[in-house]
Amino acid sequence: MPEFRWLGRVDYREAWELQRTIHAEVVAGDAPDTVLLLEHPPVYTAGRRTQPEHRPNDGTPVVDVDRGGLITWHGPGQLVGYPIVKLPEDVGVVDYIRRVEEALIRYLADTGIATGRVAGRAGVWLPSDAHGPERKIAQIGVRVAHKTSMHGFALNVDPDLTWFDRIVPCGISDAGVTSMARELQAADGVRQVADAITPHLAELLSWQPFERTPDIERAPEGISYGLTV
Repeated sequence: MPEFRWLGRVDYREAWELQRTIHAEVVAGDAPDTVLLLEHPPVYTAGRRTQPEHRPNDGTPVVDVDRGGLITWHGPGQLVGYPIVKLPEDVGVVDYIRRVEEALIRYLADTGIATGRVAGRAGVWLPSDAHGPERKIAQIGVRVAHKTSMHGFALNVDPDLTWFDRIVPCGISDAGVTSMARELQAADGVRQVADAITPHLAELLSWQPFERTPDIERAPEGISYGLTV
């Protein structure tokens, strides 16, 4: 089982450097698999596939990073997890991502939030309903080098969602962004969420076979929705 470490609130670049250090140690066999759990001060980060039109148009600084995916935001009220783990030979990158998503889906189900995957889109989503189209509650963006992962996930617990208004989150313009607080009208603190999600991550990163939650069916084009809460 990985070693889980709660770091509190850490500057993004500082946490990125720590990831690189631990990654090298895990690859070399000098450190155990490690999952870092933390918050960041407000920051936009852009993965390798980010397009110019997805970035803020007001000059807001963006940190370009070496993970997959597109642009997103990290900040207070969001639980960020960086699993730095060796993938077994029979576990590919996509299967690894599905395992991280599944841990989030199972934790959210414990809280009463029904989520799943949307085909062709990474992350964890709520289905379309009377409040609007599919909306993302957790982002996934990883890098795997030497069969060892870094970067990871960001779960919106109770952040200020207006930060996402300056960008096209993950390059997706036809869906929304939400949080646990918005869906439940309440939410635990980020540290409490980190503690509660740890058993699910430990189980899925034990590399045992698992049953995937079914994908969310995409809403038909042209459907009308009520106001988003």
